[in-house]
Amino acid sequence: MVSTNKVKQPSILNTACLMFSDGNVFYGKGFGVEGIVTGELCFNTSMTGYQEIITDPSYAGQIIAFTFPHIGNTGINCEDHEHQRISAEGIIVKSIPTEPSNWRSIKSLDNWLREQNKIGIGHIDTRRLTQIIRKRGAQNIAISYNKRGIFDLPQLQEEAINFKGLLNEDLAKNVTTQKAFNWDEDLWKGNKSSQRNLNNNKKNVIAIDYGAKNNILRCLVSVGCNVTVMPASTSAEEIFDLNPDGIFLSNGPGDPAATGKYAVPMIKTILDNSKIPIFGICLGHQLLAIALGAKTLKMKHGHHGANHPVKDLETGKVEITSMNHGFTVDATTLPNDVIETHISLFDKTNCGIRMVDKPVFSVQYHPEASPGPQDSFYLFKKFVDLM
Repeated sequence: MVSTNKVKQPSILNTACLMFSDGNVFYGKGFGVEGIVTGELCFNTSMTGYQEIITDPSYAGQIIAFTFPHIGNTGINCEDHEHQRISAEGIIVKSIPTEPSNWRSIKSLDNWLREQNKIGIGHIDTRRLTQIIRKRGAQNIAISYNKRGIFDLPQLQEEAINFKGLLNEDLAKNVTTQKAFNWDEDLWKGNKSSQRNLNNNKKNVIAIDYGAKNNILRCLVSVGCNVTVMPASTSAEEIFDLNPDGIFLSNGPGDPAATGKYAVPMIKTILDNSKIPIFGICLGHQLLAIALGAKTLKMKHGHHGANHPVKDLETGKVEITSMNHGFTVDATTLPNDVIETHISLFDKTNCGIRMVDKPVFSVQYHPEASPGPQDSFYLFKKFVDLM
């Protein structure tokens, strides 16, 4: 239901409200915690993996509308978190989550959201929201959950209008680790993950955490890396002191140009003073591109899903990939010593680069999946081969 009514809206049926900055309103039913929150509205087309998506730190500052109607029906488990806390500001779904039915489930999505102080809205036509985003681009919204069904619409519209958006925002600082730590968890083996003896790993990798997903770290361990995770503000000198075999630049939220104010000088110093192999994913890809002299752009509505086709321009191979980004590298600004290696087959935006004369490469998509296909796992093996 869409309305342009801008007065208090009492209702015994509707307990949640979604307000666009232009005054358009969607009503539905709330779950999770009561309250009001603002964010950039994006849609995700994945049919599975909602727990991994909601905990992906790349979604900081965003409210996710799931196009798949049945979200929450398998509940929440202990193993599928990609970060210790929910990073998305809120979620919007078509159907109110039912009681979970899955042998791994330990709690409902509703209870989990309440524990994490997050809002959910159901009974919303999320495909209609998707059409709005595709036509008009990313939208700043406010969502409210109030069990009495009373909403101050002018206030909500003011909240949506005042939301800063993601442009020029450094959100990596909000999700990065505060201190260095070692990661030793391997990929899942059946229904469990295994621990590796760090002393047996052959390659010492420094992973710079701009909002790293857990499964990226698992993938690095699985191909034989001893992984040390370090904060986003880590300096080149601190990295050199650890004498790494390779450096990984992680995914993360926000505007790469804003995070780049402190991240790019570090990357440039590494590039100028060593030939240490570097591998970047998503925000890490964008930061590497900026350090090499390229520019980034805010996309109209970004890429969010687990079914995005990407073409490897050097082999002709097409990979189905998982994606989550709202910014892209402007391929026309890449310098001569950097080759564009991958592009999106949806819109031809850049999805990968490599340096001509150094073991340095990065991709815009998520080879670790979680959720999504594993077509691109070979990139982790490529990183190890370069080391």
